[in-house]
Amino acid sequence: MSDFQTALELRDAIAAQHCSSTQAVQQMLNRIEQVDPTVGAYLSIFADRAIQDAKRIDQKIAAGQPVGPLAGVPVAVKDNLCTTFGTTTCGSKMLEHFVAPYNAHVIERLQAADAIIIGKTNLDEFAMGSSTENSALRKTVNPWDSSRVAGGSSGGSAAAVAAGLCAASLGSDTGGSIRQPASFCGVTGLKPTYGRVSRYGLITYGSSLDQIGPLTRDTADAALLMNIIAGHDSRDSTSASESIAVKPDYLADLKQPINGLRIAVVPTLNAGAEASVQNAIEEALKVYQSLGAERIEITMPHFDYAIAAYYVIATAEASSNLARFDGVHYGYRSPNAGNYIEVYSKSRDEGFGPEVKRRIMLGTFALSSGYYDAYYVKALKVRNLIRQDFVKAFEKADCLMLPVSPTTAFKIGEKTDDPLQMYLADIYTIAVNLAGLPGLSVPCGFDAKNLPIGLQIITNAFTEDKLLRIGQMYQSVTDWHKRNLPL
Repeated sequence: MSDFQTALELRDAIAAQHCSSTQAVQQMLNRIEQVDPTVGAYLSIFADRAIQDAKRIDQKIAAGQPVGPLAGVPVAVKDNLCTTFGTTTCGSKMLEHFVAPYNAHVIERLQAADAIIIGKTNLDEFAMGSSTENSALRKTVNPWDSSRVAGGSSGGSAAAVAAGLCAASLGSDTGGSIRQPASFCGVTGLKPTYGRVSRYGLITYGSSLDQIGPLTRDTADAALLMNIIAGHDSRDSTSASESIAVKPDYLADLKQPINGLRIAVVPTLNAGAEASVQNAIEEALKVYQSLGAERIEITMPHFDYAIAAYYVIATAEASSNLARFDGVHYGYRSPNAGNYIEVYSKSRDEGFGPEVKRRIMLGTFALSSGYYDAYYVKALKVRNLIRQDFVKAFEKADCLMLPVSPTTAFKIGEKTDDPLQMYLADIYTIAVNLAGLPGLSVPCGFDAKNLPIGLQIITNAFTEDKLLRIGQMYQSVTDWHKRNLPL
């Protein structure tokens, strides 16, 4: 087997007994041992468990028994998804030794599909960041250039796919945390519609923004993962109702092009990216036009307010969600506490990193008496205006295309001393989460430093099948997603 086979290719090879799941998993573990000390994609590896699961799948296949749609394929999951095996750390000292009492919904779905969960990947602490530099436990680098970031917060999941350390992975996206690292690492990343995938068992950053999704080699693998993880879950109050969440087979019509595709473009937004990104996006649009698509220029008048609205709403929700990590209910307890008050104050001070503390303080301030209406309520109003911008855009077009990030992967340490510049790195992705829409990042080129560039495609809510078809149209005539690391 190849280190860079797609999940579909590997699944079919295992099913046809051209290779065994045990061989595939062992080869992946060997590669992790060789490459991951440099890349730092994983926080934990389940080697013994993975080999046992692989042997079980091989026995079922040899006996002619039915197996699941991901049978024998090694998959990685972001370490903010609860698993009863191993720890669930969220990249934080606060949860460094936490073992969850239950599995997340998506973990149950992967296991039911006979996937092999090979390990859990690194992330910015509690998913708060855009570079995976905020992890308290390990540094993840970009597999294309180890002096640069992998993106965040799902940087470990993106790096693992890019470096051939798993066949596919799951991440979570609060403001671009799947799409931006996918762009930086040259892989395909899908942020589904809010409510399409259950958040049960996801340790939450922003409750109204988070969504779990796949990071894969190509759109076909993303469709395969969506077939497994999407759908209604009664345990998640934000899960879309069964009538809405009834999912199509995302693979069924994937290769069927969309005739008369209308693409909305916002020229003023694209102009904000660096030249190499602008050029790659323009070339991608020309490819679509050569396939018969129509380009329509529009305006998004409230897009510029997305960053401000997001960092009020997200930090307010984070302040509330992280209140339970206090050294009493959950998480790290300081050994230096001398009394009851210090148990709370010292545990949180020692257990949380600087970026998490910053966001908790911002959110607490925005929710405090006298500021709630001025900041939080106003941000919710802006969120609604941004939603309306998308509604108007989709009245004219089938999708919106724009960059994923204004730059390619930046240097490690380049933005850590300037949080505002780090926040602005998400300028193109945040509005999608505010509106609850699906967004896809597909590789569309490289800059002069051989760093990947991603094209972002956005469609209306609950149209992931259409979104993946649009992405597949591009990947069927280009090979950016097939470029492998020179490892």
